[in-house]
Amino acid sequence: MKSAIFLANGFEECEALITVDIFRRADLVVDMISIQQAREVCGSHGIHIMADKALPEMDQKEYDVLLLPGGKVGKENLENNPDVKEAIITQVQSDRWLGAICAAPAILGHMGLLKGKKYTCFPTFDEAAFGGTYQEIAAVQDGKLVTGRGMGATMAFAYLLLKNFVDSAVLKQVAYGMQYSITKL
Repeated sequence: MKSAIFLANGFEECEALITVDIFRRADLVVDMISIQQAREVCGSHGIHIMADKALPEMDQKEYDVLLLPGGKVGKENLENNPDVKEAIITQVQSDRWLGAICAAPAILGHMGLLKGKKYTCFPTFDEAAFGGTYQEIAAVQDGKLVTGRGMGATMAFAYLLLKNFVDSAVLKQVAYGMQYSITKL
């Protein structure tokens, strides 16, 4: 199981880094991919991150999971990048996992990928035109699509994804190590 998380300038740091942290605690490989040419990315709160790779270095066939953090500016930068959109389409067409949180599910909605799906996102980014069923809960799974509502839902989002990739013993071990309750998952 190998995951990639796209980082664009303006990404929501907690949504990205907490998800990466949880996956790595479960011994899953997750690469942070800068969508810029350079590996350094600046988050929405001025925190600079050094990504593992830049998008041109990424071989998407290696990744089972593609993750999109939110952040208003980060979402706009992801959505305005044609290579990111192509990667999203490839992920869906290859029947692989896709996770998006906060503002990022709106990218999928604008691409027509939420039609007929249950999903969540930051409330002000939901649009009736998405054609799916908006859920007012922290995290939602519909098939191989997992969406999260916002930064405060990051733990629920990451654990909902994680439970698809590890057994319950690993999930409980990671949760215990972080003192996170997974009783609602």
